[in-house]
Amino acid sequence: MDPLSTLLSGIRAEGSVVCHAVLEAPWTIRFVDGAPLTMVSVLRGGGSLLLPDGTEQAVGVGDTAIVRGPDPFYLVDHPATPDHPHVEYEIACFTGDAECTAENLGGIRWGGDPDGATALIVGAYRASGHRHERLLRALPPVLVVNEDTEVCAWLETAAADAALRSPGSQALMDRLLDWALVCTLRTWFDQAGPEAPAWYRSLADPILAPALEAFHARPSRRWTVEALATEAGVSRALFAKRFTQVMGRPPLTYLTECRMDEAEALLSDTDFSIAQIAKSTGYADAFGFSAAFKRHRGVSPSAFRARNTL
Repeated sequence: MDPLSTLLSGIRAEGSVVCHAVLEAPWTIRFVDGAPLTMVSVLRGGGSLLLPDGTEQAVGVGDTAIVRGPDPFYLVDHPATPDHPHVEYEIACFTGDAECTAENLGGIRWGGDPDGATALIVGAYRASGHRHERLLRALPPVLVVNEDTEVCAWLETAAADAALRSPGSQALMDRLLDWALVCTLRTWFDQAGPEAPAWYRSLADPILAPALEAFHARPSRRWTVEALATEAGVSRALFAKRFTQVMGRPPLTYLTECRMDEAEALLSDTDFSIAQIAKSTGYADAFGFSAAFKRHRGVSPSAFRARNTL
C-alpha cells in the first residue's frame, strides 16, 4: 500500500448519510454530525460554505468540497441568508440522539421543484479508529476541486438510483463516495504541488516511490536505509540524500514517525498486546518498542492506551 491508501484505510462511507438534495432559495443546511470529513458535490447552481472560524468558500456547479470535521458548519445559498428568513435543513444522523438514520435519509429531495436552482449530493464519512488522523492533519479546513460535468451527471444518476432503494443501493453509494473521496483528494494534492505533504509528493519520485511502497506494504520488516535503497535500486548514499531532500527528514526518522502513528492506532483501536504491536511495527521486542514509544510520545504504550482507548 502507498501512504495515501494506508491513511484512507481508516475512513469509509460505510452506511454513510447520502443526500441528493434539490433546494430552492433561500435555504441553509447545518451540518452537525461531527464527521471527520464531509463531501459536498454541486450538480447545479451553487452556494457558500460558512465555517466556524469565519471562512467563506463559494462552491459552484461542478465543484466538490471536502470539509474537515468535527466542528459544525453551514452550506447556504448566499452568505447573507442566515440573517434573513429562510428554510433551514440539518444533517445530524451520526449523533447519538439523532432521530434519522442513513437508511431513511439517503436520497431525500428537499424542495418541491425538481428543476430547483441548486442540486447537491452530500456524503458524510465515518472513521474506524485513529489511522486517518494523519491525513486530516495534512488537509485544510475546506478544499475545493472542480470536476468534469460528465462526472457530475454520472454521480447524480447513481444517487437517483440509490434513492429508489433497490437492492445494494446503499453499498453502491458507499463505494461511489469512497471512490469520489480518493479522486478528489488525489486531484487536490496534485494541484497543491510543493504545498502537498512530502509523503504524497514522494509517490511521484522514481527513487523514493518503490522504497516507500515496499515499506508501507511490509511495515513489520526491520527496515534499514540500505534495504530501502535496494528497493529503490540506488546506492545507500544517494537514497539517503534524495530522501532527505524530498521528505525534509532522514529515512529512519520518517520510518519511526510512521511506526509511532501506526502504534497509536493499534493501541487505541485494537486489543493487541504490546508484544504484538511491537512485532507489527518492526521492533524486535516489546521492551525496545516501549522505550521508543515513550521517547517519541512522552508516555508508555500502556499509559497511552489507557487514556485513548475507544
